[in-house]
Amino acid sequence: MLRTPVGQRRLDILEWLRDPAAHFPAHRHLAEAGVSAEAVAAKLGVSRQVADTHLELLVSLGLLRTRRIRLRTYYRRDEVRIAEVARMFEKGW
Repeated sequence: MLRTPVGQRRLDILEWLRDPAAHFPAHRHLAEAGVSAEAVAAKLGVSRQVADTHLELLVSLGLLRTRRIRLRTYYRRDEVRIAEVARMFEKGW
C-alpha cells in the first residue's frame, strides 16, 4: 500500500511529520498538537480532500494520531505503532 506511486505521498507525509518544525515552519507553535490537513495539502500541492484521504488512511493504519482543537484536526506520528510495523516488515511479514 505504501509502495504505490500514491503511497510515496504517504511516505512523504510520514517523513515530514517526523520533524514538523522543519517541514512546516509556519506551524512551529503547534508542534505538540501536530500538523493540520491544510498544511499537509499545501505542502503536497493537492486539495484538502486529497490530503484528507491520505491522512485518514494513515490514521486507520494506526501510523498517525489525531488531536482535535476547536474546528481543526491535527496529525502527528505514532512512533510506537510505526516501530511495530517496521518490525513486522523486518520479520518478513
